[in-house]
Amino acid sequence: MKVLDFIPVKLTLFLVLGILIGYQINISLFISAAITGALIVLLGITWTRNKKLENLPFGIIALLCPIGIGTLAIALTLPDNNSKHYSGFKPSTNQYFHLKVCETLKPNDFNDRYIVETIAIDSLVANGRILLIVKKDTFSHKFSVDDELVTLNRPQSIRPTLNPYEFDYAAYLKKTGVNHQIKLDSSDYIIKKNASSSLSGLTEIVRQRIISGLGTSDFGGEELAIIQALLLGQRNSISTDTYNNYRNAGAVHILAVSGLHIGIVLLLCQFLLSPLERLPEGRIIVLILTVIFLWGYAFLAGFSPSVIRAVSMFSFAAYAIYLNRPTSSFNILALSMFFILLVYDPMLLFQVGFQLSYAAVFAIFWLYPKLQRFWNPENFILKKVWQLISVSLAAQLGVLPISLFYFHQFPGLFFISNLLIIPFLGLILGVGFLIIFLMLVNLLPSIISKIYNEIIHLMNRIIEWTAQQESFIFKDIPFDPMQLVLCYLLILAMVYFLIYKKFKIILVSALCVIALQLWAIFSVVSKSREQKIFVLHKTGTSVLIYKKANRLDVHCSDSASVVNLVNNFVVAENIRKLNYTSLKNSYLIKEQGLLIINNPETSFLKLLQTKYVLLGNSPKINFNRFLDSTQPKSIIVDGSNYKSDIKRWKKSCSDRKIPFHYTGEKGAFVLDIE
Repeated sequence: MKVLDFIPVKLTLFLVLGILIGYQINISLFISAAITGALIVLLGITWTRNKKLENLPFGIIALLCPIGIGTLAIALTLPDNNSKHYSGFKPSTNQYFHLKVCETLKPNDFNDRYIVETIAIDSLVANGRILLIVKKDTFSHKFSVDDELVTLNRPQSIRPTLNPYEFDYAAYLKKTGVNHQIKLDSSDYIIKKNASSSLSGLTEIVRQRIISGLGTSDFGGEELAIIQALLLGQRNSISTDTYNNYRNAGAVHILAVSGLHIGIVLLLCQFLLSPLERLPEGRIIVLILTVIFLWGYAFLAGFSPSVIRAVSMFSFAAYAIYLNRPTSSFNILALSMFFILLVYDPMLLFQVGFQLSYAAVFAIFWLYPKLQRFWNPENFILKKVWQLISVSLAAQLGVLPISLFYFHQFPGLFFISNLLIIPFLGLILGVGFLIIFLMLVNLLPSIISKIYNEIIHLMNRIIEWTAQQESFIFKDIPFDPMQLVLCYLLILAMVYFLIYKKFKIILVSALCVIALQLWAIFSVVSKSREQKIFVLHKTGTSVLIYKKANRLDVHCSDSASVVNLVNNFVVAENIRKLNYTSLKNSYLIKEQGLLIINNPETSFLKLLQTKYVLLGNSPKINFNRFLDSTQPKSIIVDGSNYKSDIKRWKKSCSDRKIPFHYTGEKGAFVLDIE
């Protein structure tokens, strides 16, 4: 059975291609609509003339149509093509923004964070999602979903990453439709009374009632946080240590309500509703109730993107069960993906969770049957163990390249954590739903909640033990886009070899291995010729990095504060030698001039041919006199300086037309040394 033999799979692949084209090229709405309309008209003309589906022109145009639809779907999401988007309004000093909270994000130590939807600007209807950051203080208000507020503060650009290889939060938010942020103090807004209700708000009310009820039961703090994640999709209360344990154990997918949970809910519905099949039209009743329960659970879990895609996929699966005929699982997967990308949000394609979810499910559908045919033990217990290992192995192979590309680590004991937990996850979820129901009707016995708390506690301890086996957790693995592609090609070739055992497939596998090795050698050789100096942005301290080949010299006064920044370099640049040293006052750069580092206790060296000057820790000097005497070619200012000094220095450089690079605005300063 070939995957590409199915029409939904082909249509979905070409839709994805269209979305990628539209995202990269940024085709205008008019052109996208014109091309898509023309293709649909041509498709209709071709059909009316031939009255056949099996003809080449019809097939080509039928595949081009989803490409056009994909580009159109992306164009419709762009703010430039939305006449009511807030970014298209002319800025005004006294312009007030009417905002509605639609999502609560995890807060940090200083701010509460929300995603808000624009309702109006002044009296004009507007739309568009914005990141809302509210500074924590005694008078700040904790917003809930559906709360509305009015503010005069204008949206600001979200600062992109300032240092190489850092996580780009601005780029991440942009792919979710959020392009700007509004920062507020407690005195910067007015809460609007009689706010309108929405489905998301109703969901939040129900979830908060459940969480409050569970909070009064006999659950520990960490256990309650895990229960909220397992049953309600709320991970904000999970501590960093516990989350890292699940991630290192290869079981973090258990904490995200997605395909695994929805699949278990589907099986529970089929089991509990099976007696209804004896009634007249019982099968259709079971189908309707199953779909209602699935979407009811999506409501309970807050309609997150992962839940929407999982429920959509398993709704198709429930329909396939109702038809009781061999419907390909790949058709179900492709139809759910087509539906989500086209109807819900095409930008989901660029989110890591979406990619991991579909890669895992596709790998299970494709690899699991092949692994079962590869070995089918007769012993019942051994057979069940092999089935669980096969599912886990298939899923991990499917997401392995993506995980290495984004996270640069791989949990070697993933099969142990999955083998110990997945068989009991259905029971854990089923009992959890029962506890929620009993709690809502005030009939929850204390003994049940205590037993359930001990079960969750045991699961946490198993995960913690697995995560502590650090020798089996492979971290800091360099992995670039080319290796991502080659790794998937190698996995495909190896799987086909297990099936067909043909020499040409062995040859393809060998070529993939050779290509990976050659690319690794090429990367090492190309990087061995590099010499670069980086002046990083770090608040409160100066950080100078000198990279030569696979060696990294870090010059700073506080090494503990820059560990994460340096680790990003080590992984991305495949660094083998790392050296920390203290900052000096001056450095010679290939006889091109001197890079001067200054501290408050020292004075600038008076040099006639200074090319680069780095100002750190707001040195107390007569800056204008220094510029006139040394005449530097460029001034670099990092995050260790006072903003008032930076503003004054910038003006002085502007008056003399000297290039001025502030790392807090332009990002890290990078100097290539040839």
